[in-house]
Amino acid sequence: MTTPSGRNADQDKLNQLERIIEIMRQLRDPETGCPWDVEQDFSTIAPYTIEEAYEVADAVQRGNVDDIRDELGDLLLQVVFQARIAEEAGLFTLADVARGISDKMVDRHPHVFGGEDRPQIEEQSGRWEAIKAAERASKGKTGVLDDIAAGLPPMLRALKLQKRAARVGFDWANMDDIIAKLDEETAELRAEVSRDSVDQTRVIDEVGDVLFVAVNLARRAGVDPETALMGCNSKFEQRFRYIEHHAEKIGKSIDDLSLCEMEALWQEAKTRPTV
Repeated sequence: MTTPSGRNADQDKLNQLERIIEIMRQLRDPETGCPWDVEQDFSTIAPYTIEEAYEVADAVQRGNVDDIRDELGDLLLQVVFQARIAEEAGLFTLADVARGISDKMVDRHPHVFGGEDRPQIEEQSGRWEAIKAAERASKGKTGVLDDIAAGLPPMLRALKLQKRAARVGFDWANMDDIIAKLDEETAELRAEVSRDSVDQTRVIDEVGDVLFVAVNLARRAGVDPETALMGCNSKFEQRFRYIEHHAEKIGKSIDDLSLCEMEALWQEAKTRPTV
């Protein structure tokens, strides 16, 4: 396969973007398009957009370049799809979307596009947040927690809430304080589930507190909690499959293994390298 270069490469990029835009236009044609695509609206497509974003993250986590490319394509399709729905309703176009994000990036990087001195990373983060705060204020959103979307996945929203609060000094002094708080919340959860008459509402509340503090702990450790949990899920899956494969080797179903046998295999799986 020959890869275009120079001006031809730039033209190919434009051609491919125009191609996906035209494909979506045809898919959405009320007369000749795909019935499923024609029926979709913002709300029905949104879950797919979220799903595709997570699949991009999964491909990145696995380090599979081909999958990253393919999943980015699926995510791009979602952007084109949503923009097409908007264009048909006379709301905005894909060009408006591109113009808006381009203008925003230029405004948020005055050290690149505005002639300001190039800051250090720490200073740049402060400038970035000041610019974003000004943008929120221009929209009448002056509260510290304003403009954090309620529809975000709960763990991501918890992280954003904590980061925003920390910017005005509402934060733990150090990691030890957060770990102590996690111990405290875990003890409260233990107390709730140990009651003779368990109040499920209170249990849910305490579990939420434990998870919220765990996200805070990840934030202060410089770890993205979503990425950490994704890695943990992958590790759990690999180790559990190891137990399943061992059961198959000895002609058993995993249901036939005792908990002690599964635990022994789990510990054995922990000594094996992860993929």
